[in-house]
Amino acid sequence: MAQETARVITLVVVDDHPVVRDGLRGMFDSAPGFEVLGEASNGVEGVELALRLDPDVVLMDLRMPGGGGVAAITELTGRGARSKVLVLTTYDTDSDTLPAIEAGATGYLLKDAPRDELFTAVRAAADGRTVLSPAVASRLISRVRTPAAPGGESLSAREREVLELVAKGTSNREIAAELFISEATVKTHLTHVFAKLGAKDRAAAVAIGYERGILG
Repeated sequence: MAQETARVITLVVVDDHPVVRDGLRGMFDSAPGFEVLGEASNGVEGVELALRLDPDVVLMDLRMPGGGGVAAITELTGRGARSKVLVLTTYDTDSDTLPAIEAGATGYLLKDAPRDELFTAVRAAADGRTVLSPAVASRLISRVRTPAAPGGESLSAREREVLELVAKGTSNREIAAELFISEATVKTHLTHVFAKLGAKDRAAAVAIGYERGILG
């Protein structure tokens, strides 16, 4: 089986600050396994560029004059873009966090994340895995609260195991191998986890898991 490291992950950087774009381009261009295909200064340009260049991952800022990130993510999702969107923002209390994830973002990181964490996150996003660090999840707490059913069901031990692996960015196939179960069974467990937590997707389930103390 070919090593994953041999694959070059292509990116488009969307941010209204030239210094940030230059910094990200320099960081990824100097690291093996990445190629920055283009840059955009707002969401509208970012959508056009992503649809034209078809990168593996779009690094998306949220608050930009001339077109914000949430609208861009919604547009890309609606148009069936192959690219995965990884949100990078400066704001700790950004109220766009949950809307960005609900719009279809694969993950959410703060711009002060260490470069190795960013590289790992981009690789995970390219594979379609959820990227939501504990630090970001804790900041999402006030945004992810959903009305819980009285005496809501708790997760089973196996469902908790699956959620913990999802929180680490593990794919369904890898979870299946780790727990010695089929991918279909993993999907069934995830369906139950989403229903019990009132989560729409993997990223929201992880955020709610941290909020409720299911994940430590």
